[in-house]
Amino acid sequence: MFRGHFEHAIDEKGRTSLPARFRQALPDPGDTRLVVTPNLFDPCLDVYPMHAWEEVEAKVAGFKRWDRDVQRFRRAYVSAAVECELDKAGRVLVPAQLRERAGLVKEVLWAGVGTTMELWAKERFHAAQALPPEELERWQRAVQEKLEL
Repeated sequence: MFRGHFEHAIDEKGRTSLPARFRQALPDPGDTRLVVTPNLFDPCLDVYPMHAWEEVEAKVAGFKRWDRDVQRFRRAYVSAAVECELDKAGRVLVPAQLRERAGLVKEVLWAGVGTTMELWAKERFHAAQALPPEELERWQRAVQEKLEL
C-alpha cells in the first residue's frame, strides 16, 4: 500500500524520484514499470504500478464498447496513459505533455492513496486541500455516509 506525502524536485528533463517508501511498497520489486495518466477530476497525475494498471485495463475491457461515457473514459484516461520505467537511481521520467497538464515544474508532491499514487505540483496539492467552510462540511457529511463512520 502507498501512503503518506513526500515532497521532491522535478528537473528540467522531467525526472523526479519515486519516494523510497513507495519503491519499497511496489508489489514486485523487479518490475520497475509504472503507468502515469492524468487524473480526471484534479490537476494531478495518477501513477500505477504495472500490475495495478493491468487490473484497470482488464476492468475497462469488460465495459460496453459503444457506451458514450465509456468511450470518453477510454479516450481521456486510458489513451492518455504512458508507461514509464524507474531508472537505476529510482527516478521516473514524466513525459512533457503530462508535466504540462499537471503543472509540474520544480517542486512536486507524491501522495500515496492506497494501491496507487498521485503526483502533484506541490502548490496545487495544497490549494486542492484547502476547502471553504461550506464545502468542508458537505465533504465531511459525504465521508461519514460513504465510509459509514
